[in-house]
Amino acid sequence: MTILITGANRGIGRAMFDGYRDRGEKVIGTHRDAPSTDWIRLDVTDPGSAAQMAKDLVDTPIDLLVCNAGVFLDRGQSVADLTADTWAKEFAVNVTGVFLTVQSLLPNIKAAGGKIAIISSQLGSDTKAAGGNYVYRASKAAALNFGLNLAADLKDDGIAVGIYHPGWVQTDMGGSSAAITPGQAADGLLDRFAELSVATTGCFKTWDGQDHPY
Repeated sequence: MTILITGANRGIGRAMFDGYRDRGEKVIGTHRDAPSTDWIRLDVTDPGSAAQMAKDLVDTPIDLLVCNAGVFLDRGQSVADLTADTWAKEFAVNVTGVFLTVQSLLPNIKAAGGKIAIISSQLGSDTKAAGGNYVYRASKAAALNFGLNLAADLKDDGIAVGIYHPGWVQTDMGGSSAAITPGQAADGLLDRFAELSVATTGCFKTWDGQDHPY
């Protein structure tokens, strides 16, 4: 099995990358400064970079694509603080970046009869609209919506799409007081990805297997 994980150089992405390697799977990680042969250089906001990745992997069927790359630029900012540039940059990574990655690698996924996992967040759920973090919430809601519609469109092709809340994780994004470690999040997510099938496509799951309300 071949897995590709975007944003795999740190945090949850790196923990998932290491988790798959420990399980003996072939895993390819991406980030903007790829270091070695098991890594692909990718800026998810750049269509040219996505196209180059597709060219580099043209003969590689992908059994699982994990769209993990994400940013949280508006933490703690009020409506008055926010700028159009913040909205543009955050959506470029968290939404358009997911789309460009899926678009560029869809032939590889179809060749393998593979699956797509999109890392969203519980903050993208309509049931978690508690205020604040406007851009991040909106971008993760958009990623969730994209995943749901993608699941509907790809079901007849036998390709399953799942959307996941990774938990509140002790990373640069989650902070040191978060509830779980990257390793705990990764172990749970890897189990969730293994469970994903066409029968469950369009699911929105937490890292520990709970159905999350949309």
